[in-house]
Amino acid sequence: MDYHILIVEDDRDIREGIEIYLKNQGYVVFQAADGVEGLSVIEKEVIHLAIVDVMMPRMDGINMMMRVRELGHEFPVIMLSAKSEEVDKIMGLNMGADDYVTKPFTTMELLARVNSHLRRYSRFLEMKDGRKEENEERVYTIGGLEVHEDTVEVFLDGNPVKLTPTEFKILLLLIKSPGRVYSAEEIYERVWNEQAINTDTIMVHVRKIREKIEMNPRDPKYLKVVWGVGYKIEKQ
Repeated sequence: MDYHILIVEDDRDIREGIEIYLKNQGYVVFQAADGVEGLSVIEKEVIHLAIVDVMMPRMDGINMMMRVRELGHEFPVIMLSAKSEEVDKIMGLNMGADDYVTKPFTTMELLARVNSHLRRYSRFLEMKDGRKEENEERVYTIGGLEVHEDTVEVFLDGNPVKLTPTEFKILLLLIKSPGRVYSAEEIYERVWNEQAINTDTIMVHVRKIREKIEMNPRDPKYLKVVWGVGYKIEKQ
């Protein structure tokens, strides 16, 4: 499969440098100088992953990220941000980004993240396309929460819940073993399939899942925090 990657970065040198390394890996690459151009590319091309800078003219990465998710696109997004943009990184994750890389970064670090997210997204698409045997459909139910592994669907009290691929993977991991506590490191390693280096993203993703499946995210019924240990889906 030829994966299409979109680079949205206002610095031309960075943009073209990333493109060279991605093309050497066999990826098809598209470029955009800001969020407006990025959205235009997404309208015309099938994109499997986007690398998006936070700070850009006309439309920044945060607003572009919001628009991408509003349009229903589920491909993974890796945000690029400077160390001074910590708040923007968290905001980007809140808007639906899957990961972030801090500038300056090494090419190998970025490629590792790209490869990891594409592997996970490929499996997500396979499940969503129903390529598994229909008679093997697996459904996990806790109270009014239903997670359908093979069709990649989530329902709360019969109503569909829209999760990003990363959110779905985390929820699926937890609901398959209700009552079991997973540390942030273990969640990261099982979902990303790589050694946990920075688990800050887990906290953000958990908060987003709660906002979607809990009537009162501050007093959750399903997704619980075990302080100092990790996260679990509460047995009902």
